Amino acid sequence: MRIVPVESIGDERLGAYTHLTELQLRNRLEPSKGLFIAESPKVIARALDAQVEPISFLVEEPWLEGMKPLFERADARWGTQVPVYVASPAQLKSITGYRLHRGALAAMRRWPLPSLDEVCRGARRVAIMENIVDHTNVGALMRSAAALDVDAVLVTPSCGDPLYRRAARVSMGTVFQVPWTRIGGDDPDGWPERGIEQLRELGFTSAAMALREDSLSLDELVARLDQGQVDKLALIFGTEGDGLSDRTIAAADLTVRIPMSHGVDSLNVAASSAVAFYATRPSR
Repeated sequence: MRIVPVESIGDERLGAYTHLTELQLRNRLEPSKGLFIAESPKVIARALDAQVEPISFLVEEPWLEGMKPLFERADARWGTQVPVYVASPAQLKSITGYRLHRGALAAMRRWPLPSLDEVCRGARRVAIMENIVDHTNVGALMRSAAALDVDAVLVTPSCGDPLYRRAARVSMGTVFQVPWTRIGGDDPDGWPERGIEQLRELGFTSAAMALREDSLSLDELVARLDQGQVDKLALIFGTEGDGLSDRTIAAADLTVRIPMSHGVDSLNVAASSAVAFYATRPSR
């Protein structure tokens, strides 16, 4: 590791870390620069476990000693010249615009996303996030997918970035463990009809999670799985508020709902995905 004390928060070498609270700015700059920001030692550790390349680290001075085992792992894999910028808590807050809960960040190199065929090879159960823009929900769904044995996650062209720092942090770094890619790439016309047809060609039955009167109940879907009527399953979850688009529901093979009680109209997508993942898990 190469320790570099931060003398000025205007240091150009810290450009990857500035304005982290400006969501639109981060969404534009991180992909164009081929990087993303990992926040917290746990997320950084899981990224390193997945062989993600660190570009630099930014650490509060009180956390430096505790981070040394991670730096040593990075040294062993990527060489000893990756800079570790060390700042005071006050400097780091000025740089990032907020107080870090655990004072460590890493700028890391994005990797080329795999193709749909590659991600789905050998998969029996996948999840699709359609246009989910709240990064907390993106991260929570990724964490549930990892915990409940979902083989892969697919995100539509307009969905939030699973590598955005808050999404990765909420996922507890599982974004580096669950295979994922963008279905349709960056082509807005790649979803839903074309994407669902691609899934169908790969042998998946697509199930749109939506509260429609003619929907199957989740229990009925599980019965079809148990009876062998559904082999490979693709669960589709919609955006906050509006849910799935009418085009997606029309194109999907099935529409499935989680029955609600006490006048509750729906669950948050993070909760509904966890329920669906648990109910359809292979080990049930």
